[in-house]
Amino acid sequence: MRPEERIAGLGLELPDVVAPLASYVPTARSGAHVFTSGQLPIVKGELIATGKVGAEVDPERAAELAKICALNAIAAVRAEVGELSRVRRIVKVVGFVASAPDFYGQPQVINGASDLLGEVFGDAGRHARSAVGVAVLPRNAPVEVELIAEVE
Repeated sequence: MRPEERIAGLGLELPDVVAPLASYVPTARSGAHVFTSGQLPIVKGELIATGKVGAEVDPERAAELAKICALNAIAAVRAEVGELSRVRRIVKVVGFVASAPDFYGQPQVINGASDLLGEVFGDAGRHARSAVGVAVLPRNAPVEVELIAEVE
């Protein structure tokens, strides 16, 4: 099954690429690798949640937001390469979690992104990863995800 079919099978729709919020491009390709810019939980041009995880945003909601970030990153990769079947593997994911001072569950939040990548790309979605707690993210977003994909 193609990745686009897996996305549809999950009841999801691949969104349009999120327009950059500043002076950067959504993706940069170097040889066989596509690097995405950090993706926020933006749906149809709107940031759908704000605040710190462990305070205004609960961890379960934050994991869902990380999934949306990953879906936006997948859309950016597809725009760069044309078809998701050209993705050989997801190499690395970096997730940033705007965290309350006493919140330590960043890995579980970023699992929302990692789990989606596994569902969409199967074994090719297994990746190295960092999950980092930060004080604040752009536009007061709770989570941001970027990825590196190896492509044909």
